Amino acid sequence: MGLQRVTRSTVIDAPIERVWAVLRDFNSHRDWHPIIAESEIENGEASDRVGCVRNFKLKDGNALREQLLVLDDRNHVSTYCILDSTIPLERYVATVRLAPVTDGNRTFWHWESTFATPPGRERELADAVGSGVYEAGFRALAEYLRAGSAAAGATTAVPRGEPVPGEAVVLAGRGAPEMLKRVAISAPPPGPSEVRIRQRAIGVNFIDVYVRTGLYGALVERGGVPGFEAAGTVLDVGTEVTHLRPGDRVAYACPPAGAYATVRTLPAEQVLRLPAHVADETAAAVMLKGLTAEYILFRLHPPRAGEAVLVHAAAGGLGMLVAQWARALGAVVIGTVGSEHKADLARAWCDHVVVARDGRFADAVLAATAGRGADLIIDGLGGAAREENLRAIALTGHWVSVGQAGGAWPPIDADWLMSKSVTFSRPVIFHFTAPPRRLREMAERVFDALRDGVLQPKITRYALSAAADAHRDLESRRSVGQLVLLA
Repeated sequence: MGLQRVTRSTVIDAPIERVWAVLRDFNSHRDWHPIIAESEIENGEASDRVGCVRNFKLKDGNALREQLLVLDDRNHVSTYCILDSTIPLERYVATVRLAPVTDGNRTFWHWESTFATPPGRERELADAVGSGVYEAGFRALAEYLRAGSAAAGATTAVPRGEPVPGEAVVLAGRGAPEMLKRVAISAPPPGPSEVRIRQRAIGVNFIDVYVRTGLYGALVERGGVPGFEAAGTVLDVGTEVTHLRPGDRVAYACPPAGAYATVRTLPAEQVLRLPAHVADETAAAVMLKGLTAEYILFRLHPPRAGEAVLVHAAAGGLGMLVAQWARALGAVVIGTVGSEHKADLARAWCDHVVVARDGRFADAVLAATAGRGADLIIDGLGGAAREENLRAIALTGHWVSVGQAGGAWPPIDADWLMSKSVTFSRPVIFHFTAPPRRLREMAERVFDALRDGVLQPKITRYALSAAADAHRDLESRRSVGQLVLLA
């Protein structure tokens, strides 16, 4: 088999430093290239270390292992080769070269490769590489960078070693939403393993209400900043951070608290780059709730086709996403809501909707399941609904408690659960997302579900200064869908 050469070039409307910050990361293609289904660097090595191997799958089912051979930061050149592939590309070696364009802050990008193919497949595979990989990659990275630039605004430059001023909402005391006060802050430079982010959108969750009222008071002291979920743009990173670069669009859903702010410095390990198809507001709306839905439906209790899943607050931020995803997985979804208005909305993603104004729903669940009950209950109501939930659950059903909006849980008697052989779970999302690799897997599934239209959030927006209003609407059950503060 003789070698053939494929070359493609383009001009990217972004400065060379920004383009190179993405391309020098040997695993960044999972975030921006449309043909990549999943990818990881083997053996936990850094993705900018010469010799590292990326193991990835394409969306068409093919799998490849490629090794980074050259990474030249001075000349903006990287070279890699294929080690193993289900596609018959023999002796494949590719090189990426960047150069600045003199008539504007743009970048010339040249991508070329040599490889051998089986006889008769030369044109087919050359087109697949040139069009399907290189040209598609040009378009996708340009879009990825445009999305990041729009989020970052006109500037991402930060004085080295200097604090960045901003605003935050702090907890002045325990109690009513009026305890949330806006103050001036500054975000310190990132430490070695930290990242500093200019935040654009911040998720509001019931855990924030629990913090404010004192139920989870230990998570945020008086004068501290609440919030565990936000999205924005990287300003700068610490010396040990390799998976993020200035200008990257990112999101997180993790402790410690501190998300209700325009700028923030935090540990980088749990901060994820966003794919181009996920906007900042969407990420802030679904990170915490989407990851919760993922671990319930794919790790705690993957529903079998036809199983009955009871979702409380099915028009709320978490309930809506869980119901949409469970239905897409083939479950029969029964959702409870508190009003006819919410019922009208929830019928779009629930097979049965129960308006439970008086807190009673078990009879309706039993009627919808021919007396069997729900195989899986996803319960954010808490202690006030426990008797109804026990009536509504099927024998050997799984009851997952993810909140207590209707009252704190009293002690659970094992014999009480034994009356129906019920499995009861009281999970904490941050335990599931603690390993970075698992977090990435979970987030990729959430991002894919957004891209495919499985998850369709309904976002209500507030200014950061109106955080108290968002809390009032959430706590009073007036809100529908996901609540986001715009910084």
